[in-house]
Amino acid sequence: MKCTWKPVTKAGLAPLALLFLSGCSIVNLNPATWFADEEVNPPAELQSIETEVALRRVWSAGIGNGQGSDYFELAPAIDGERIFAASEDGNVYGLELESGDVIWRTRLDDEAITGGVGAGNGLVLVGTANAEVISFNQFTGEELWRGAVTSEVLSPPQTNGDVVVAQTVDGKLIALDAADGSRRWIYETTLPALTLRGTNRPVITPQGYVIAGFSNGTLVSVAAEDGIWRWEERIAIPEGRYDIERVIDADGDLQLDGNRVLASSYQGNVMAFDTATGRIVWGMEASSYHGLDQGFGNIYYSSDDSHVVAVRDNSNEIVWTNEDLSHRALTGPRTIGNYLAVADFEGYVHVISQIDGRIVGRSRIDSDGVRANLLAANGRLIVYGNSGTLMALAID
Repeated sequence: MKCTWKPVTKAGLAPLALLFLSGCSIVNLNPATWFADEEVNPPAELQSIETEVALRRVWSAGIGNGQGSDYFELAPAIDGERIFAASEDGNVYGLELESGDVIWRTRLDDEAITGGVGAGNGLVLVGTANAEVISFNQFTGEELWRGAVTSEVLSPPQTNGDVVVAQTVDGKLIALDAADGSRRWIYETTLPALTLRGTNRPVITPQGYVIAGFSNGTLVSVAAEDGIWRWEERIAIPEGRYDIERVIDADGDLQLDGNRVLASSYQGNVMAFDTATGRIVWGMEASSYHGLDQGFGNIYYSSDDSHVVAVRDNSNEIVWTNEDLSHRALTGPRTIGNYLAVADFEGYVHVISQIDGRIVGRSRIDSDGVRANLLAANGRLIVYGNSGTLMALAID
């Protein structure tokens, strides 16, 4: 039997899980849709703020149909002075980061792009619903190769110039040769009965190690060259009676910070690990499936109930918590200058002071909402709305 994506509300998760488990071995859930049950988790209404900064549009571009009608989180990628973006309906773009001018556009016929965008070492990379990774020339948009993987790719493939690594929804980490897309190695894990809809974006360290988080709550490091296992550590331990209570996916974007890698998990922890040994450097209990950012000596995360939290690095000290945006399906936080930015399901971008967590600015970018994590480059905030609006903003 084929398992299909189906957003559900949190109130009916336990009985729904039991029902689905009788026919499917794996059911992927999307917690960002849980705000749809207004009796259980109503999204906070936006309150008026004292505007201290303005978000000024520098440039804007349209990228196909954006995230499409299904629940994807396609995110743009920046490499050097260019930005690359893709839409669910098969459009891949290369643009000038400074001006937003389109350099090239490539159209994939009859291909649904579900994972992307990855960029580096002259390549632009996307994953498809048809279990392929597709590589393009960064400078011309020419398709270079297609590499077969084992199932759908929901996160951006990554490359170090030697290999391209992608994580698939069936719990595998796969490396392809960066020159021709042939398979180099595969690392497999065991999937739990229920997982969140999404996969972790693997990272490749300068020392040549691939680190990836999995839906069973583990963080794994393998050698990029040959996939040989190096270490494995848990970000979370499943607890509870029902399978839904035991969901502990490590889907948030990993962040390299010198010899540390920062990771988060749903219904688990936010933690820092030594990249060489896997030794736990720091950690605290938290639930987040978006990823982390850093600034002013703090680590920032958006919790699963859309609270924005600042934690003093290497401690359990909560510096501040902003609960004004509860259950608004926030993106992960992005630091820019003295501020922190998040976006929500109604397409608003909120600018937050890193000092005390106050919301100091707000602007609506896309009425269809924003799911993809924000980017920051050259003092500008990059936002990719669900409808396909790609926008660069300056904070004035």
